[in-house]
Amino acid sequence: MNFDFSDDQKSLKSEARRFLDANCPTVRVRCVLDDPATAYDAALWKAVAGQGWLGAAIPEEHGGLGLGHLELCVIAEELGRAVAPIPFASTVYVLAEAVMLAGSAAQKAEILPKIATGELIGALATSEGPGVLTPGALLASVSGGRLTGVKLPVTDGDIADLCLVLAKENGQAGLFLVDLNGAGVTREPLKTLDPTRDAARLTFKEAPARRLGPAGEGFALLEQILDRAAVLLAFEQCGGADKCLEMAKAYALERFAFGRVIASYQAIKHKLADIYVKNELARSNAYYGAWALNTAAPELPVAASAARIAASEAFWFASKESIQTHGGIGFTWEVDCHLYYRRSRQLSLVAGAPRVWKERLVSQLERRNAA
Repeated sequence: MNFDFSDDQKSLKSEARRFLDANCPTVRVRCVLDDPATAYDAALWKAVAGQGWLGAAIPEEHGGLGLGHLELCVIAEELGRAVAPIPFASTVYVLAEAVMLAGSAAQKAEILPKIATGELIGALATSEGPGVLTPGALLASVSGGRLTGVKLPVTDGDIADLCLVLAKENGQAGLFLVDLNGAGVTREPLKTLDPTRDAARLTFKEAPARRLGPAGEGFALLEQILDRAAVLLAFEQCGGADKCLEMAKAYALERFAFGRVIASYQAIKHKLADIYVKNELARSNAYYGAWALNTAAPELPVAASAARIAASEAFWFASKESIQTHGGIGFTWEVDCHLYYRRSRQLSLVAGAPRVWKERLVSQLERRNAA
């Protein structure tokens, strides 16, 4: 079995890297970070839409390129490497996948073309505060097609046009599409560790809501959506982790201490080696997840959980050790290390924290062994 990407996919990856090197240097990331009034890089978002990336996995009949999930994986990796300050994950990994998975013909025809052109930004609203989300703990509710409740934090909630909301209807959980520019919606920006990715508190008061998928299947459908998103997020995290290793290695080869480059010291060698090992483990799991996602394999829940866990650990570790390798200068605002540390923490919490995915992995393995 060949888990490697094809020559065309590798070519797409190379082109994506060249494009992002030219259009998303860290100076542009810092522009979003430094300006509280700027939630994302709108010019980059438009440029990415022009490249067709937003519709990479969307079928051609709905305005996409119809390439597939493997192509989306290689794009995701390069976006992670560039810590791109755009709502790509919320819109493409979550909303587009949800609509393609469970949307009606009318919903697909309405939403997917707008995503492909960059006209529509998406968000996912599930959390209602600290704690594990369960059907019994769900407070947001829908009655007569109207949603009432509060969701926080919602990644990209302050800039999104359409939100996928988990709420109760007739005592059962469901997923609902809500126009955030419509009536009954109030947004409140939230401060986070990574201001290059917007977050908000959303308050709904009888906001019009349309169900996505069958009634009462909210949690089951959400798990399927998050499995898909987890694989794509894992590639973003792998891209960021690899960039951290490159930055740490480059600095270690140019920084002298006591007459020698610090890369010659065993302590630094061990740091770089540990980053490399975790990155390779994460990449192996991400490739397994990409295969399961692309082939709709029954192993997807296990593969997605493993990819999510390994990639979250690898990116956090790489970003932390990159700061340590840079020494005192690594903690300063001028060096780019903190951009990756911020993003590593942000990505590890989007679509569920590692603890949640570890529990899901164990439950899936137990279920498979019992079968």
